[in-house]
Amino acid sequence: MRKLIGRKVGMTQLFDEKGNVTGVTVIEAGPNYVTQVKTLERDGYNAIQLGFGEVNPKRLTRGELGHLGLLKPDEKHPKRKTIEGARPLAHLVEARVDEITYKEGDVIKADIFAVGERVDVTGVMKGRGFAGNIKRHGFHRQRKTHGASDRERAPGSIGAGTTPGHVEKGQRMAGHYGNVKATSLNLKVMMVDPERNLIAVAGSVPGANGGIVVIKESRKGKK
Repeated sequence: MRKLIGRKVGMTQLFDEKGNVTGVTVIEAGPNYVTQVKTLERDGYNAIQLGFGEVNPKRLTRGELGHLGLLKPDEKHPKRKTIEGARPLAHLVEARVDEITYKEGDVIKADIFAVGERVDVTGVMKGRGFAGNIKRHGFHRQRKTHGASDRERAPGSIGAGTTPGHVEKGQRMAGHYGNVKATSLNLKVMMVDPERNLIAVAGSVPGANGGIVVIKESRKGKK
């Protein structure tokens, strides 16, 4: 499966040849670096691990530095892994593949996707704290008159009395809203700029500007 780690830049508009406008989200998609290769013979499946977002090496543990191939072999660790062109990367994501065509240290850019393709974009939603039923679940408000002046945004009944005698699990109520992983499905790729590592997809994607997102080929969309 083709996959890229990126950073949400923000939203803008694109015009086509006929003057039609489309709202798009611009994503800084890459460059991604192959930090690990898994094979069917050794690991039981084929996959590559992608890394994105260079950081100061002091922000990584020695275990992370060793995994990324940034520590040199010494007398105590003569078989320590080294990767040519290794970089200190903050974000790692694994992508399963049918066959191994990459090696550790390879660079993957935005041009693995093309204009017109459909992709799924996964990110972490904005945290909205504690929210009520209307904002969190889209409930309707109650009537404002006939003695219900203070019940307008209240949830109302949350279950039966004697049977079952308790609130059923999964009842939609007020609570923590946002700050969870979400995926926008079947978004159309509107623009690809491999020189600037930019991809624009139609519509919105989860998360705030500057948040980390994962772009992958759509599972449900038209091929």
